[in-house]
Amino acid sequence: MTLDIITSPTLIGIKHGFFTRRGGASSGVFAGLNCGYGSSDQHEIVSINRARVAESMGVAPDHLVGVHQIHSADTVVIDSSPAQAHKADALVTATPGIALSILTADCQPVLFADPDAGVIGAAHAGWKGALNGILETTIENMKSLGARIDNIHAVIGPCISQHAYEVGPDFRETFINHDPKFDRFFVNGQEDRFHFDLPTFGLTKLREAGVTKAAWTQNCTYSDPDRFYSYRRTVHQKEADYGRLIAAISL
Repeated sequence: MTLDIITSPTLIGIKHGFFTRRGGASSGVFAGLNCGYGSSDQHEIVSINRARVAESMGVAPDHLVGVHQIHSADTVVIDSSPAQAHKADALVTATPGIALSILTADCQPVLFADPDAGVIGAAHAGWKGALNGILETTIENMKSLGARIDNIHAVIGPCISQHAYEVGPDFRETFINHDPKFDRFFVNGQEDRFHFDLPTFGLTKLREAGVTKAAWTQNCTYSDPDRFYSYRRTVHQKEADYGRLIAAISL
């Protein structure tokens, strides 16, 4: 099966893709293109899946670079293919021939590019990372490589949408304590529950940081099991594990 790759006109001219689960070698609960070594899927099968992504991106498998994601605001600058993954949640580079990648299963995968400066970035922005500044640190590190804020394009890929993201009052309180204006990203649910709008929060953070060319692909990971893995859906269905989607960008 051929790979199913979502691209965005916001990043036109830049090689990139938000890869769905279709077209991979994994089976069972991981059926499809599981690219997460952190899952309990067979390591060699994940390697096959990642090699397919690398081929699609036009790089060697060892030049498909990621990080050991820890829900932080930490960003690393990549100038060559590292032997071991850094602990961080975003990568930036101005080096051709490297594909930056991020893994998600409901969190926001965010791809960045300043096409004129030749600087790209990729960020894993769950609620915690987005709240604590992962998008802003990615932008600052891109600027350190020569990117200009008025020429940075950013796209949020498939992630959990508001209708599927039910949270409790403590979660909402965390955001309001950070900034009372963040209450606008919540709507009432049943009883004491709320629904949080993660992609709109991400877009708002990007635009407040000065990125005017920002978009979301409008894909909900939870609501489309044929195309996307979802951590939350796996929990609700009481499955043993879940696959990881990959997003990648290269110069």
